[in-house]
Amino acid sequence: MSISERLREATAEAHRQAEHSPFIEDLMSGRLDRGEYERLAAQLYFIYEALEEVGDALADDPVAGAVIDDKLRRLPSLGADLASFGVDPSTVTPLPAVARYVEAIQSTRTDPARYVAHHYTRYLGDLSGGQVVAHRMREHYGVDDSGLTFYNFEGIDKLKRYKDDYRARLDALPLDADAVDRLVDEALAAFAHNQAVFGDLDGARAA
Repeated sequence: MSISERLREATAEAHRQAEHSPFIEDLMSGRLDRGEYERLAAQLYFIYEALEEVGDALADDPVAGAVIDDKLRRLPSLGADLASFGVDPSTVTPLPAVARYVEAIQSTRTDPARYVAHHYTRYLGDLSGGQVVAHRMREHYGVDDSGLTFYNFEGIDKLKRYKDDYRARLDALPLDADAVDRLVDEALAAFAHNQAVFGDLDGARAA
């Protein structure tokens, strides 16, 4: 089984659970308000800040460098979206689950195979479901394009073709069996971190 097949199979249930978390279901169904999307975007800023900082440090690594691509970089567009909302990330406190997620990403600096798991989980998710998220935010909450540049991948014309190429790069990674196991385990951990973030967002809303 290829690396991409193992990842897809191993994370299928975790992916389903993430899509059906109460916060995401309510957000995507229009049962919340624009402010909840802005809170999500502000928390994502810390996650992508860590992801891209570690990615820059690993850019020359033969494993991590094989998937790192400036076309995927999201932090500048996420910062622009927050600015359009009037949100300054420096004034936002990371939720406890976000702080743990950031720490997990930073810990992969010495293990590129584990870093790839976070790269795969975040960016493939953005490429796959991002257009749907953007559409729902426009439809339900009136967020205009200036607040949704996060989902606009400049330089990637054909999303499916790019995702297929990304999976091919995953499958060609120079990893032994132990490293592939670490990659898959870390991808499952990344989904668990995402779930915890949604839980914190939901808890903060209820409070």
